[in-house]
Amino acid sequence: MRLTPICLLFFVFGLSSVYAQSTASEQVTKFTIAAPQLDTLKQIWVYLPKDYQNSKKHYPVVYMHDAQNLFDNETSYVGEWKVDEFLDSLDGKESIVIGIEHGNEKRIDELTPYKHEEYGGGKGDAYIAFIKDTLKPYVDISYRTKPEASNTTIFGASLGGLISFYATIKYSNVFGKAGVFSASFWFSEKIYDLVESSMIPKSSKFFFLIGDKEGGTMVTDQERMVELLKSKGVKAKQMESYIIKDGEHNEKLWSTYFGKAYRWLHD
Repeated sequence: MRLTPICLLFFVFGLSSVYAQSTASEQVTKFTIAAPQLDTLKQIWVYLPKDYQNSKKHYPVVYMHDAQNLFDNETSYVGEWKVDEFLDSLDGKESIVIGIEHGNEKRIDELTPYKHEEYGGGKGDAYIAFIKDTLKPYVDISYRTKPEASNTTIFGASLGGLISFYATIKYSNVFGKAGVFSASFWFSEKIYDLVESSMIPKSSKFFFLIGDKEGGTMVTDQERMVELLKSKGVKAKQMESYIIKDGEHNEKLWSTYFGKAYRWLHD
């Protein structure tokens, strides 16, 4: 698959703001943490449930990529996912959401577990090591979380969908659930090899979604992955897969269906 200039711009930057006013919920805060695995600092966005301060409950955690596009029009590329608006509307099944800012020109490196001959990348293991070995321990100490894999979701779109799926296959003892939107499975054939050689727990859950107008082999790649998972013994109750009519590779699609995916993953 060859990227169009717009698609490549998204892949690289996940993108700069085209909006002027913040729309982030008051439940959203930020902190900065060292990421030694990536030799950088990472800004992290945190969404806490509305009842967090007035309760003693512990909550599941959803780790998401491209934090700039999740909560706030001011920092998004072409519109936000409205994750905070959806979570603010919930009455039950609340979660803490941890949004990890992408690394701008390093985004392809961070969100790809394998190298592509044209687009490079391939430092996804270091990125996932940062999440599981540095960020998650900090989050579990700092907030009232349910730290088990069964209560830990990793979620993203495009390259974020690819790395979320990869993490759930390779580190199923850490990430029990994956939201996999518009996954860039085309980036490397090795992702299929990984699944073929892996044991997938009966407790793992996957929510796949793709738009039928995303181009290239995106739709057939998702269908191929779903069939491979079935051949590995993944049951229907562990997996949902949708192909959205007229869906395109953008935040509008992902925002529209985030709530559906969240509800199923947390059912």
